[in-house]
Amino acid sequence: MQTLEFVAEEPCRADLFLSERTNLTRSAVKKLADADMVWVNGVSAKAGTALKAGDRAKICIPDPVPIAAKAEDIPIDIVYEDGDIAVVNKPQGMTVHAGAGNYEGTLVNALLYRLNSLSGINGELRPGIVHRIDKETSGLLVVAKNDAAHLSLSKQIAEKTAKREYLALLEGVLKEDRGTIVTQMGRDPKDRLRQAVLPAGEGRRAETDFFVEERFKQNTLARFSLKTGRTHQIRVHAKYIGHPVVGDKVYGYQRQRFALEGQLLHAFRLTLTHPVTGERMMFEAPMPEVFAHVLQILRQEK
Repeated sequence: MQTLEFVAEEPCRADLFLSERTNLTRSAVKKLADADMVWVNGVSAKAGTALKAGDRAKICIPDPVPIAAKAEDIPIDIVYEDGDIAVVNKPQGMTVHAGAGNYEGTLVNALLYRLNSLSGINGELRPGIVHRIDKETSGLLVVAKNDAAHLSLSKQIAEKTAKREYLALLEGVLKEDRGTIVTQMGRDPKDRLRQAVLPAGEGRRAETDFFVEERFKQNTLARFSLKTGRTHQIRVHAKYIGHPVVGDKVYGYQRQRFALEGQLLHAFRLTLTHPVTGERMMFEAPMPEVFAHVLQILRQEK
């Protein structure tokens, strides 16, 4: 059994705060709160307890339950593996873990077949998963092979010592060479399946750095670095600054120039500290062929 304690930096619900810090789902945090395994400032707390800046939230995580997801022989690109972690280059079109109506063909199914162990903190359907990327986004994820590694990696992501960088092809030409986007984000009040930038005082703080890598006649290749890890953060922030990601029909243009299956967004670089050795490690993954092919076309038009 693991007991973890975190200090809130801004007002927030306890379940949202602890979900982000531990990578547990909000429903998992609620179950623990209902079982008196969540405390705020030393007092048993509910999932919806409002935290203030400086409040100390503690959560007790029971020993992991047996993994029950189905192993499937699905080819995946394992960039690195040792006894504690694995780094995987996820292809575009693959869901990271099972969800409603989708219990096969996920990255988790493939990991269960390829790796000899996975952490169990996230339960039966998300073993080993420390962070996620969208189904139609490609690129690097780190996977925990045991619970100690999982907790260390989750803490690095929460404390922003793990660095995740993306390449994205954007609609239009960005004028600034670099910048930082800071907003509040949360569920779109008009469409609960989407995320949106919300008014001040609502949602959660979302911060993204961007850097222009290359400009074309009607597009921009940009590098994004996440400071926070909100759902669909880069896609929503790209839309917010008026330059949605090419191929993104949810947050971008409905009419696309290129026939794409998803957005041209690739998690190309991941930097972290090994949870056991303490070594600082950096991994990179080349962009998918479809992304490189579109860039080749745009360069020929210059």
